[in-house]
Parts: sequence; C-alpha cells; structure tokens
Amino acid sequence: MNKPRKIVAYLRVSTAKQGHSGLGLEAQQAAITGYAQAVGVPVEKTFTEVESGKLNERPELEKALHLAKVTGATLVIAKLDRLSRNARFLLTLMESGVNFIAADMPGANNFTVSIMALVAQQEREAISKRTKEALAAAKVRGTKLGNPNGASALRRAAKGNTASLGAIRGKADSHAKDLEPILAALKAEGVTSLGKIAEALTARGMKTPRGGSWHKSSVKNLLKRIDASSLSEGTRAD
Repeated sequence: MNKPRKIVAYLRVSTAKQGHSGLGLEAQQAAITGYAQAVGVPVEKTFTEVESGKLNERPELEKALHLAKVTGATLVIAKLDRLSRNARFLLTLMESGVNFIAADMPGANNFTVSIMALVAQQEREAISKRTKEALAAAKVRGTKLGNPNGASALRRAAKGNTASLGAIRGKADSHAKDLEPILAALKAEGVTSLGKIAEALTARGMKTPRGGSWHKSSVKNLLKRIDASSLSEGTRAD
C-alpha cells in the first residue's frame, strides 16, 4: 500500500450524548493519531460526526471527502468493522474516488470497501427477497395487504436509480463544482491565465478529475464545465 502524502481524519459517534461526552471519540482519535505517527504523516484536519440513528445525512463526512478529494489527501477513520454492513457509508466512500484507510484495518483499501459494499448490497437484496416471500405467503393466507403510498415508493425508487446513474456520469461536473470557489479566489488575486491557474492549482495540491497535475488544456476544460453548469443552473432558475 502506498504511503499517504496527507491525512484527513473522520470520527463518528451515533448519538449526541456520546458526542458531548467524548465517549468513543478519544479512542478513535488515538487510533488515527497512532496510525499517522506510524506512517510519519501529520493529520491535516479532523472532522467529527455526531449521527442520529434516524438520519442518514453525514455533512461532516461530505466535508472530509471534499477536502481529501481536492487536496489528494487520504481519508482515515478509526474503525471499519462497525461500518462493514452500512452500504450507504461504503458506497459514499466508493463513489467519492477518495483514497481511504481504516486505522483498525490498514490493509483495507478501496477494493476491500467495494467488496464490503457488494456484500452489504447482497444482504439487503436477501432481506428484500425474504420480505416479498413473507408477504406472498401472508396474501395466500388471506391477510389484507397494501399501502396507499406503495406506488409512490416504487416511483421514488425508480427515480433513485436514475439519480445514481446521473451521479456517475456527472462525476467530472461535481469535481469542477468543488473547485469553482477556488478559481474564484484565484481570479480575485489576479490569477487569470490558463497557465497561471494551472500552476496555482498544482501548487495548492489540487487534483484533476483523473488525479493528475494541471495543464492549460485541463484548466480550459475545467472552466468550460463550470460555465456549462452555471448556464444550466441559470436556465433552470428562469
């Protein structure tokens, strides 16, 4: 496994009570700090998430992934074992394109995460199959089935699949959007030529969508994507 150049740490606890008390966070912090010291790489920034069991949103994870993505850093968490069945978390890591390491399983990599996500997906499908079989058996017994919102749920699921495909196709657009405020800051500093922008982005550790260094052509493509995205948003606003 390649040694990370930069580290962004992500800590998480599942309740506000644990977040305020620090229960569990200290152990996670110690594990990540120990890993960072072992590889001789400092932690650039730490993001702490306090999750509710009723919520799937992870704003701190999104911030951590964004910083790691634009700087080429490696995202490090303390424990992977508790998350190995959380398909949403694993798929978020996979789709982000960010290098990832778990301090408790340093040998795990993006490939390991992809396998875990597939297993989690398979478990969900197995649960879904068992549920359908149970419902079918209940119907045979004469149990009244149905949900007034059932058709709506199916439509939402279809839209979700379409959105997932769109997210994959729009990965480059998302990367451009991430860099838009940085380009605005460079413009304010008087950095406007393609060559100077390329030099500034490379110097700041920013990566192209493919993880390479910036050149005039890649900056030109980036600006086109941002302009196209802004035009599209303006059209929708109208």
